[in-house]
Amino acid sequence: MTQNKKISVYLVEDYQLIRKSIKLMVNKSTDIEIIKDFETAEDFIPVFESNPSDVVIMDLGLPGMNGLCATKIIKEKHPSTKIIILTSHEQTDEVIAALACGANAYCLKDIEANEMQNIIRNVHKGVMWIHPKVSEAARLTAPKPISTDFDNLYNNIAVNTNLTEREFEVLKKIVDGKTNTQIANDMCISTHTAKAHVGNILSKLAVSDRVEAAVKAVRAKIVD
Repeated sequence: MTQNKKISVYLVEDYQLIRKSIKLMVNKSTDIEIIKDFETAEDFIPVFESNPSDVVIMDLGLPGMNGLCATKIIKEKHPSTKIIILTSHEQTDEVIAALACGANAYCLKDIEANEMQNIIRNVHKGVMWIHPKVSEAARLTAPKPISTDFDNLYNNIAVNTNLTEREFEVLKKIVDGKTNTQIANDMCISTHTAKAHVGNILSKLAVSDRVEAAVKAVRAKIVD
């Protein structure tokens, strides 16, 4: 009879005592195995890329590259891998940021051994899990719909950009797909100034890159 394959797990946590404790509680299970643990994301990522696991347990406050950055890298390259954030951070912004970066679960470090095992199993199946202490964050940060009509919940929500006239010009050129150098040449400004305008636009639109800025600008009808 073929034995079922165990759920493979990597653990990234900088405190040795916590790593040992987590490994002890998880490896008691017969269907889950922490195959390797790491102190830093920099040590972890090359190993993961050569041999991806089913699940990753990731601390947020790592030395060097933090857990948010590592989570984003993993999910971009291996979206099927499930990531469980295990941290002492309870701030709403950090919870939302972790989920936005692709985390599948957000756990606090006071979790019980059997509960962690169940979270790994459920996350591996595709279930999202958020610790009850921080679950309120999702409700507090969710945008309010402008209608209770399912077809028009968020249609035509205005985006308060507070863009300057110059930034608005730059945004239109971003939508047109122009680079910083091209923007600088078109507007007779330095590349450094163009880059600064782009940075301000990304911040005001609350997006992480030019593509997101262009998409948001078009969808919110900031530009035609």
